Amino acid sequence: MTLTTTVEHQHVDGHTLRLTFAEPEGVVRGGLVVLHEEADEVEEGLSLLLAGLAGEGWLTVTPHLDRDNLTQQDLLDATDATLAWLSGRGVEADLIGVVGFDLGGTAALVVASNRRLGAAVSVGGQGVTELPVLVEIAGRLTSPWLGMYGDAGDEAGGAEVEQLRDAAASAGVVTDVVRYPGANHRFDADPDAAAEAWQRTLNWFDAHLR
Repeated sequence: MTLTTTVEHQHVDGHTLRLTFAEPEGVVRGGLVVLHEEADEVEEGLSLLLAGLAGEGWLTVTPHLDRDNLTQQDLLDATDATLAWLSGRGVEADLIGVVGFDLGGTAALVVASNRRLGAAVSVGGQGVTELPVLVEIAGRLTSPWLGMYGDAGDEAGGAEVEQLRDAAASAGVVTDVVRYPGANHRFDADPDAAAEAWQRTLNWFDAHLR
């Protein structure tokens, strides 16, 4: 299995950011920034995710974020530093994407609405009360974006996801919003939905990072 490595990366502004990455064993097809909800340490699940994406040919890297005090600017600064790290490893800008799961999915949407990337993916449903915020962000997308959300079998939740679809469609970039009826926000109670979301993620990057 592909192993992960953690490094201290010093950005041009002098700020140091801890990064954990996984490298493909063969040719590097491009780079993926993974945004997550873990704090200081990269746990087994995230390591497996990085390794799985690296196994598909992507140089995959995740910045260590302070989720308790994270602002939007902190997120964008950390992403910029991570993108610079990928660029320094020879990855072209149009071959870089961002992906986030659960709360990281919201972070990926924020980044995709503030930075021009090759592609972006958000996986994991949000609570109904949070989706109106996502609708506002999605209308400002600047990168091709795939969003996959469960509605927990709730009619109101399904309606909110459809609003998100409409907002994303108005952004002027390629978007797709997929709703999984009955799936929870982590997809952990529906292995079929989780497996399909994973394949859709790979397909989205295959299609847009080339």
